[in-house]
Amino acid sequence: MEETDLASNPRLRPVEVFPVQMEGQELFCLRDPQSLAEQPIFLNRVLVFIVSRMDGTNSLRDIQADFCRATGEILPMEDLEGLVKQLDQHHYLESALFRSFYEVQVQEFRRASVRTACHAGSAYEADGPALISQLNGLFTHPEGPGECKVSDAARPLRGLVSPHIDFARGGPTYAHAYRALAEHPGADRFIIFGTCHNPMLQRFALTLKDYETPLGIAEIDREFVRRLASKIQRDYFQDEFSHRGEHSIEFQAVWLKYTLKDWSDFKIVPILVASFHDICSQRTGVADDPEIQEMVTAIREIMIEVPGRYCVIAGADLAHVGRRFGDPSGPTESLLHQVEQEDRLFLERAAACDAEGVSDSIAADNDRRRVCGYPPIYMTLRCLEKADGSLLQYRQWTDLHAGAAVTYAALAFY
Repeated sequence: MEETDLASNPRLRPVEVFPVQMEGQELFCLRDPQSLAEQPIFLNRVLVFIVSRMDGTNSLRDIQADFCRATGEILPMEDLEGLVKQLDQHHYLESALFRSFYEVQVQEFRRASVRTACHAGSAYEADGPALISQLNGLFTHPEGPGECKVSDAARPLRGLVSPHIDFARGGPTYAHAYRALAEHPGADRFIIFGTCHNPMLQRFALTLKDYETPLGIAEIDREFVRRLASKIQRDYFQDEFSHRGEHSIEFQAVWLKYTLKDWSDFKIVPILVASFHDICSQRTGVADDPEIQEMVTAIREIMIEVPGRYCVIAGADLAHVGRRFGDPSGPTESLLHQVEQEDRLFLERAAACDAEGVSDSIAADNDRRRVCGYPPIYMTLRCLEKADGSLLQYRQWTDLHAGAAVTYAALAFY
């Protein structure tokens, strides 16, 4: 869209909008899940109405007319133009300004030797000692697992499902997941499947960039990644920039550095996974998808070819329900009870390492609960094949005022 088009037909980028309480006032937070628009913007209901019309099809005159019809008031054109300019300056609009900014970000990321800890200082402590103290406290939290007890006879952990919700809300469940890793040591290579919360051109996204954390660098297993890229026909580096702002793998890298502090030689293979909704909508089996099968086959082969003790991790949340996520109402107590029942059935199949059963449970209701962690969980189960799983903890986070609930769990596989 050219600048002249932006002035007449502004288009909002794909962003999140959800209600918040600030100083006793209900506002709506506009937030970019890609972290390209770094600062959230808070809007009242009037501004939400105006911004909702910025879909690229409405001119400023159209928006002005819609506002007058809805409220009976005149929206001054200079005020509307000022709002468009502010949104554009903060990178919330599709525009020439945003495209220029985006290209600079992509080039800087490509030149960087490491993937920086994007969410340090917001989702978790940025200072190393403070972060260790924060994570220590999650083990002793009332919902936490308590202290670790390593046994020499412990079976090495083969797989893990861990949340990717922020630590403030899901911290104790992370602690349950990574205590299993601490108590069942042995792995030195970690294949991490993470949900990608933004659109990608391909099904998967690879990177050769080490993951930075406040506790040090989580080093990429470059040999594994290069072999993986060579075995697959598609270019999964095409979406490498998706790694920049995505938190689902970053959070696992932080926990691995914390848990394996005495084992500096471990390496990671971070793989972002796009949605499987296109497969569900086609009513075809995920196992029949050639792109997924090619990835699973390649990973299994390399796990044999490249010596190492492997653990496969899914950075995955479960259900997302309520008004914030598109439901007409709720979440209500009865809905949350129903969600828990369906989640636990899903988790039973996951613990049984039944990848197709997990897929069938999602397809049965066309993913009505919006289980964003389904793709990385499915990939983890396929790569593990026959493993013994155990549910460590299941929790729900609920904000009734915001009309939102997110569920998540920790599972260990041996």
